Amino acid sequence: MALATRLTRPGSGGKKIRVMVVDDSLLARKVIIDGLSKDPDIEIVGYAINAIDAKNKVARLNPDVMTLDVQMPGMTGMEFLKELLPQHHLPVVLCSSLNLGVFDALHAGAVDFVRKPDSTQGNEAFIAMLTQKVHIASQARVVRHDPAYSERVAAATQPTTMAPPPLGPSVSERVIIGLGASTGGTEATLEVMKRLPEDIPGMLITQHMPTGFTKMYAERLNRLCKMEVREAKDGDEIKRGLALVAPADLQMRVQRPTGGVYRVSCQPGEKVSGHRPSVDALFTSMAQNVQCKMVGIIMTGMGADGAKGLLEMRQKGAFTIGQDKESCVVYGMPGVANDIGAVMTQASCQDVAGVLLRHLKQK
Repeated sequence: MALATRLTRPGSGGKKIRVMVVDDSLLARKVIIDGLSKDPDIEIVGYAINAIDAKNKVARLNPDVMTLDVQMPGMTGMEFLKELLPQHHLPVVLCSSLNLGVFDALHAGAVDFVRKPDSTQGNEAFIAMLTQKVHIASQARVVRHDPAYSERVAAATQPTTMAPPPLGPSVSERVIIGLGASTGGTEATLEVMKRLPEDIPGMLITQHMPTGFTKMYAERLNRLCKMEVREAKDGDEIKRGLALVAPADLQMRVQRPTGGVYRVSCQPGEKVSGHRPSVDALFTSMAQNVQCKMVGIIMTGMGADGAKGLLEMRQKGAFTIGQDKESCVVYGMPGVANDIGAVMTQASCQDVAGVLLRHLKQK
């Protein structure tokens, strides 16, 4: 069955996406404005040189999407978002250097982010990715989180919820859980993970993310969740109480067991379903190589990555969960998966953990 995205092409039908650019760097603004202006479906309606300037202009310019620098003098992107979004329900795409602050800004309500160009990436690749993210953001659902909770997450010193009770020995060690997400997935995945106990069966997470950020993301989850979370390395063992995050620009797959031990491979390779790392690459490897019980979870994201692999997992006997439309930033990946029969049950990102734990305790 052919897979297709559930979103129409933004900007189609003659209506352009109105974009406002916010960046304190003159050079960065020029690169972004010139680059986005080349897309016939995008119109740059104005720019701001800092957050204060943006606050004064946003109502008048009335953009559909804003691009926002994370680190700016006077007021950071996260601080600006906490003031902006209660008044303007506006999709924001972050433009960030390799900085942990991007995750705080995503938690404050930004839709997605793009890594600013450095010595390893030129302007052309940056603009291509930013253009894609702007198109996605123009149809994304803006999710705001509780401000008090956002402050606790920004501090990132203690788990944000009461410790979930352990599963105990009644739940078999021989379960492997795979989770895949894209746009909106950094926060949706956190919503799932923070509700899971320390002794959760081995988990594998593929999140579409630029190079350099997956390690910081894994460290963030490790601070905020009960189980150990870290960026995967080639040959890592899959074991209870450990969640492994696929490294950016590598494909993470499950290998056939050796001596009863399952390990992951993290290798360069072609993009799968348009992505590296790819959710389909992970899920298909699970369907092909995992001989014990499996669970597959597909979360918010544009496109269809993961849908085909999740169907293969279900056909091999896995229990499969899809995030529901109401809680998704973009109901693309889980929507396609549901349409093709890959999803056994749908739940909000707040309820996915409960569905998973009830399933594990039944087995």
